[in-house]
Amino acid sequence: MKNMKTIAKGLAAITLFSLMNIFGVTAQDTNAGASGIKRGEFGIRYMATLTKLDVRTYNGDVVKGTLTMQQGFGIRGAFNLNKHFGIETEVNYYQVSQKYADGSLNRKVTIRYLQIPVLLSLNSDRTQLVNLNVVAGPQFGVNIGTSLKSTGNETSNTLRAVVAVEQGDVGFAYGAGLEFALNKGHSMRLDVGYRGFYGLVDLNTTQSGSSTYNVITKISRNRNGAYLGFTVLF
Repeated sequence: MKNMKTIAKGLAAITLFSLMNIFGVTAQDTNAGASGIKRGEFGIRYMATLTKLDVRTYNGDVVKGTLTMQQGFGIRGAFNLNKHFGIETEVNYYQVSQKYADGSLNRKVTIRYLQIPVLLSLNSDRTQLVNLNVVAGPQFGVNIGTSLKSTGNETSNTLRAVVAVEQGDVGFAYGAGLEFALNKGHSMRLDVGYRGFYGLVDLNTTQSGSSTYNVITKISRNRNGAYLGFTVLF
């Protein structure tokens, strides 16, 4: 957890330095307001992400997870510095789950997160009917809950299965997308694109009680997905 805080501080410092440089460049653009660009953005998104979990059974066997699609959604806000550069942040709900057989039981383990990326965006032209954007920046995650559901005949095991993972995550988010204006004034937009993430923290933890065992053995640090969103510009 201490290492995660150090990494987070470093990423925050890099982001702040980058923002200061961008503000320094765009502050000289005194005609930006006359270009017709809308500075503020607010939107909603649906996100589908591919990821997997490796889990442990009662007798110690490791079950390799299968790559599955996870559903998520979120909100985003952005500020356009000019028609080519901007800053955006999001709050996304995301979960990763895995089904597996554990003896006579069928189990499903689920971990739920809030993801908060802070991104710099590079755009072909925000004022056009179609805009191509590329984004990159740090992403912070907060574990908001875990669950382990079991069906079948419970055996008289002496150990209880638990889900133990780190409470926070930090990493690097990146992606690209297309934005399509939906009206003449370009104040409403449809967004589609790709989003990737690489985590810098090992989320697995061995913390558990003397009469328990952790079902999680590995959480993939790489995640890839796609999004579909609707944005209002003002």
